[in-house]
Amino acid sequence: MDNIPRPEKAALASSQTLTELILQRIRQQDNWLSFADYMQMALYTPGYGYYTGGAQKFGKDGDFITAPVLTPLFGQTLAQQLNALLPQTAGNIYEFGAGTGQLAASILPALHSSQLQHYYIIELSAELAQRQREYIHTHAPAQANKVIHLTQLPAQFDGILLGNEILDAMAVPVYQRQGNQVTEMGVSWLDGQLNWQPRPVYNPAVQQQVLDIFPATAEYYQSELHPQQYAFVATLAQKMQRGAMIWIDYGFDAAQYYHPQRQQGTLIGHYRHHTIHNPFYYPGLTDLTAHVNFTRIADAGIDNNLDLIGYTSQATFLLNLGITELLKQTGQPADTAYIQAASACHTLLDTHEMGELFKVIAFGKDINVDWQGFIHGDLCHKL
Repeated sequence: MDNIPRPEKAALASSQTLTELILQRIRQQDNWLSFADYMQMALYTPGYGYYTGGAQKFGKDGDFITAPVLTPLFGQTLAQQLNALLPQTAGNIYEFGAGTGQLAASILPALHSSQLQHYYIIELSAELAQRQREYIHTHAPAQANKVIHLTQLPAQFDGILLGNEILDAMAVPVYQRQGNQVTEMGVSWLDGQLNWQPRPVYNPAVQQQVLDIFPATAEYYQSELHPQQYAFVATLAQKMQRGAMIWIDYGFDAAQYYHPQRQQGTLIGHYRHHTIHNPFYYPGLTDLTAHVNFTRIADAGIDNNLDLIGYTSQATFLLNLGITELLKQTGQPADTAYIQAASACHTLLDTHEMGELFKVIAFGKDINVDWQGFIHGDLCHKL
């Protein structure tokens, strides 16, 4: 890791403070903390976690680039689907995981203003909420008055729920299977540092779930389960009176997720545009993420009385909604604006970039529209 830039002094001090807080928690629990609890602390400890510590996360100066950061065409294309849905709801949009506000700022001007009542952003981080307000006021000033920030879920939803790269940021427990033996991979303080530490699984339901879906291999198979993702979608579904959900994220159906060759799971870290395989690398400064198991997301919606509308790749979804037509409106092929937009679209659509790894899944309740985004290439049969 010699080529990875070291943190600045203040960032390093913040990471060390968070490490001490994690260590206190580990000591309180007999030197063993579940990885899900560790990941939750590393990402969300107030003031010190990756998403709550105030550091730059998005764009070329951060740790990763999201689709809305690449180009406003992503949000403008998504708005084509939202425009068809809004009239059959109370006219509300609820965005989760809004980042710097760039997705909202690109969606808002492309919506039919008479149909949109409120654009709610559910955001726990006060620092991010302020950045979102400033960005939206600068880049979508005419619609900024319709944006309302919430710090907790409303009692019920009548509208469209939207999230881009929100599910992958939820903490996951990690398990290992060796034959018929199941262990949970937790975190201990060993040899002066945070390290993996397995322990037996005593919950028979969890043990059976691992045995049912983790392949039996000659050596071992390690991967993640997704109870927090399931619970999140289930809770929102239970609160939905009428409307739709659209989730965009990277991941697989269960058969791909638990493929025998994916025996190390999908857990990964990101730090300053570098891939980090050690989840204990600079806690609070390194993003930790696991891919989405879209089969479980589908289960969460269906189990809670939502209609599964569609599931497809990001590329197919955006092409169905006419992103190439919107690209043509950015200028002539020789124009700088067009060339930049075309390059961004290539990243969004290409099989080897975001086009196939990222998926879109949608649910509905008591609405009846043509979902243009799934008109071709629906993959629900794979779930």
